[in-house]
Amino acid sequence: MKDAGIYCLLISVHGLIRGNAPELGRDPDTGGQVLYVLELAKALALDEGVAQVDLLTRLVEDPSVPADYAQPEEELAPHARIVRLPFGPRRYIRKVLLWDHLDQLVDRYLVFARGLPRLPDVIHSHYGDAGLVALRLSTLLGIPFLHTAHSLGRCKRQRLLDAGGKEATLERTFHFQRRIQEEEAVLRGAAKVVAGTGQEVREQYGLYATFDPGRCVIIPPGTDLARFRPAAAGGSEVETAQLVDRFLAHPRKPLVLTIGRPVPSKNLQGLVEAFAREPALRAKANLLVVAGHHQDIADMDEAGRRTWEDLLRTFDREDLFGSVSFPRTHRPEDVPAFYRLAARRRGIYVNPAASENFGLTLIEAAATGLPVVTTDSGGPREIVANCRNGLVVPPGDTEGLGAAILEALADHARWLGWARNGLRGVREVYSWEAHVRRYLKVVRRLLRRGRKARRRDQACLEPEGGTSPFLHARALLICDLDGTLLGEAEPLRQLLTWIREQRGALAFGVATGRKLDSALWVLKAWGVPMPDVIIGGIGTEIHYGFSRTGDAAWENHIRQGWRREDLAQALKDVPGLRPQRRRNQGPCKLSYTVKPGRIPSMEALGDLVHGAGLRANLIYSRQRHLDLLPPRASKGQAVRYLAFKWGIPLDHVLVAGDSGNDRDMLLGDVLGIVVGNHSPELDSLRGRSRIYFAQRPCAAGILEGIRHYALRFPLDLPVRPDPAPDLPASAGTGSPG
Repeated sequence: MKDAGIYCLLISVHGLIRGNAPELGRDPDTGGQVLYVLELAKALALDEGVAQVDLLTRLVEDPSVPADYAQPEEELAPHARIVRLPFGPRRYIRKVLLWDHLDQLVDRYLVFARGLPRLPDVIHSHYGDAGLVALRLSTLLGIPFLHTAHSLGRCKRQRLLDAGGKEATLERTFHFQRRIQEEEAVLRGAAKVVAGTGQEVREQYGLYATFDPGRCVIIPPGTDLARFRPAAAGGSEVETAQLVDRFLAHPRKPLVLTIGRPVPSKNLQGLVEAFAREPALRAKANLLVVAGHHQDIADMDEAGRRTWEDLLRTFDREDLFGSVSFPRTHRPEDVPAFYRLAARRRGIYVNPAASENFGLTLIEAAATGLPVVTTDSGGPREIVANCRNGLVVPPGDTEGLGAAILEALADHARWLGWARNGLRGVREVYSWEAHVRRYLKVVRRLLRRGRKARRRDQACLEPEGGTSPFLHARALLICDLDGTLLGEAEPLRQLLTWIREQRGALAFGVATGRKLDSALWVLKAWGVPMPDVIIGGIGTEIHYGFSRTGDAAWENHIRQGWRREDLAQALKDVPGLRPQRRRNQGPCKLSYTVKPGRIPSMEALGDLVHGAGLRANLIYSRQRHLDLLPPRASKGQAVRYLAFKWGIPLDHVLVAGDSGNDRDMLLGDVLGIVVGNHSPELDSLRGRSRIYFAQRPCAAGILEGIRHYALRFPLDLPVRPDPAPDLPASAGTGSPG
């Protein structure tokens, strides 16, 4: 890492990402996004104002993919590297299956970050799954994050519905409801949203209720002009020509090229039909279809297999063999050579996609001097307008597409003009140098605005001096208060005895919805000694030990963007909500009692809050309490903050809870215990390997969970309590934890 400059963390968690020979097109998850983040990382690292670029992705240990993806680190360039962290299953899985595992990646990165010489200055996430990770890390570390969606769930769902898909089937396959919900949260939390085109902003991001156009910046992607360059005079692409020409009866004809993943949205089938239906085009040109890698169609995923089967049937039905080339595999260096070969033969590049966020292949074609024909779908329209290097046709117009290709090949002088225009347009608008200049201007402005706040947030991650038990603790036990730690007297006594036996190695704390004074009162009533830490107000307060010292850095961290009175005003007329008593409120906590049959859904309440220009973390618990907190506040985020601040690994953190406001505290790499008297909101967590559902209630359930983790928790566990008697009614109850 350089001594000075911006430290950027890029996040792209799905697909197979490697710097050497990336396998673009291997499957639907390994496409243009992979190339974009790799090229962005390398281009940023070349700038003298950038100290380091890390590209965070998933470590995959799977015999069906190369061992490259199991390497924890890979150098991309000086001051740029890929960082791979394991989370979820070891094997490679589709991106739609990653959502439930992303909190684990957050926890793994927090551990990784403790070994860094400094924290990143900015995070840039790519796609919704990475956006959720960036949102969590930004919240915990106080680092601003940028987000680029690349594709959006609302758009994809509508496109598939328009193509005849059934909503229930699509939901089972793609989990759109979960994806769209998380995308809304990411767009709400991002400091800036980076888009490639104005159309993307208006017609795609604009579909989301939480999207604020004022926080969007348009920075067209770049392309590698050293790799994608015009054909050299007198040169040739001999090996690539051999790969292509073995399919063709007359290989010297102009070459109509398309490159895309074998998925329906790329509309490769439409291009083949357009070529087949235009006799003059078939007589004049050959067609080259480059659609990913495969050795055997039977081994492909369903979308790829179905696409290739449809293509082959069309080749056969239309008698295209000898006029169409369709290599099943190719080397990375063949990709720019395909463009150059088509340019040498005075061909054309065609993007037939039904919908395209940007259209990176169009820039690559322009950079090699190959004119284009493209459907009028967002990004491609703007690329052709900037480069003036081809024709645009309406999406879905098969006959029009064939006619446009024939027209593009008809005038040699115009073809040469388009080729020159494309080369000039790419240099001026779509080079990585131009992209990085715009990008760093946005980042520097963002960092200048937030420098004071970030200094506070970063300072809070450094341990304070003194004699806090956290300095020597190797593990941390955090228990929800009412209904979890408290509720049965004898099991509580046994648990407190066990905690005393672990002193020196174990720090102990409680996490509660109560404010500090109320928590202290109920702890005293039950005879519980002062914990090492009290997380109060559902994560809005952190107080340490006997001194009752508040963690001011945490308070500063969560207050940013919090407008409590405006939220109260926005919700004052919502049916079914009644403000709780004053003692249950707090400066960073707005609490209501709920009438379940009358209130709107949580999604509707979230939209209401956002529609008022506000931000809040909505927590619904026990089907009768609603708490609104700052976006950065919750029990779970407070626990992770403590673990990171005091250097306690998250798999050495044991948490116990019983209600919905404990949910995020139980997720990720911590060891979770759900006590037997839990409320229904936590039932959806059953089956997770790091969450134990106890049979017994309250403290007895915590002891049961401790026994369950005996071989995993890093302490001796001399606990074998007898069955506990019922708690006398006079011992007290208290408000929800």
